[in-house]
Amino acid sequence: MEIKFSKVIPAPIPEKDIKQSEIWSRDITFNSTSKYLIYADSGKGKTTFVNIIFGLRKDFEGRVSFDGKAISEINLNEFSEIHQNRLSIVPQGLFLFHELTMIENITIKNKLQNHLTQSQIDNMIDKLGLKGFENRKAGKMSFGQRQRVAIIRALCQRFEFILLDEAFSHLDSNNTKIAWELIKEEADKQNAGIIITSLDQEFDKDLIKYRV
Repeated sequence: MEIKFSKVIPAPIPEKDIKQSEIWSRDITFNSTSKYLIYADSGKGKTTFVNIIFGLRKDFEGRVSFDGKAISEINLNEFSEIHQNRLSIVPQGLFLFHELTMIENITIKNKLQNHLTQSQIDNMIDKLGLKGFENRKAGKMSFGQRQRVAIIRALCQRFEFILLDEAFSHLDSNNTKIAWELIKEEADKQNAGIIITSLDQEFDKDLIKYRV
């Protein structure tokens, strides 16, 4: 999958931020053969960047395309298919169902494709330190716990790119390392790319880095 930004300027964004950015108002291509880090201070447009790719923001100038087709020409049914099979996301707001349990939040997504077996899900839960919380409602979990649930949920589908919007902001260094290795492992299995946003440009030295 190829995602291309051509002279994209979101609204509103200050002129000084456009000048400092390595993405806004430029031509840049993201290929699913690679892994990318989009970094900047808070409030500079990292979430806007992710939301434009995922089709949640349309208030921008310029052109964004998937494999040469402008997203402005992609209809709702096509975007639904893209969200199910080509793009997965851990949004900054997570968007879990707080009234559902942890395991219900995960399986409600997995049932769409039966992408993972129950054993694989259980293994992820164990790796991310969530074993024993399966029947706890998401609304009763800490934000860091909910981030880990959202990560597992995002891995319950096929994808060509996974978008991670500050997905580790409430995790300690050990849990961040475990979660990151799990995501890379699953992306590699699918020959998929990763786009992660972070405040820290030193997040992973092997990533292709752009300042948003």
